Amino acid sequence: MAKAKHTKTNAVRLLEQQKIQFDVMEYETEDGQVDGVSVAGKIGHPASRVFKTLVAKAGTQNLFVFVIPVAEELDLKAAAKVVGEKKIEMLAVKELLGYTGYIRGGCSPVGMKKLYPTVIDASAREQGSIIVSAGKIGMQIHVQLDDLMAVTKAQLAPITTIHY
Repeated sequence: MAKAKHTKTNAVRLLEQQKIQFDVMEYETEDGQVDGVSVAGKIGHPASRVFKTLVAKAGTQNLFVFVIPVAEELDLKAAAKVVGEKKIEMLAVKELLGYTGYIRGGCSPVGMKKLYPTVIDASAREQGSIIVSAGKIGMQIHVQLDDLMAVTKAQLAPITTIHY
C-alpha cells in the first residue's frame, strides 16, 4: 500500500515503523478549501469516512484527542463523560502546535509529541477503514480502523452531537 513517494510526516513515519498498511492521499490546497467536507470531495470519499482530529483539555494539564467525522460536531458533554472528566474545552489553536507538533488543519491522531488519551467516534466502526490527516494540510491517510486504534491506543465511543 504505502510505497509511493510522499512527504514523511510524523504520522507516516510512525505507521511505517509499526508496519501498518495505509494509503496516502494528497489534495490541492491552493483554492483555500481545506475544511473536512471539501477535503472529502477532493479525495473522492464520502464525508462519513473522512475524520477530523480535535484536541480538548480538562483543567490545565489533561489533554484528550477526539477523532470524529468531518461533517459532525464534538459533543463536549459526551466526550467529557467518556474520558472521565466533568468538563472539557477545546484546546486553543495557538496551543496546538506546542502540545501536538501539528497545526490546525493538519493535525493527525497519529504521531503527536505525546500519546494522549484518544477517542474515536463510534460511527467509525461502520466504516471499517477511515481517513485522517497525515500530519500536514494537503495530505490524508487511509487506514484500517483497528490499526489506527492500536497505534493510538484509542477507544470507540459515541462523541458527536446527534442531529434530529
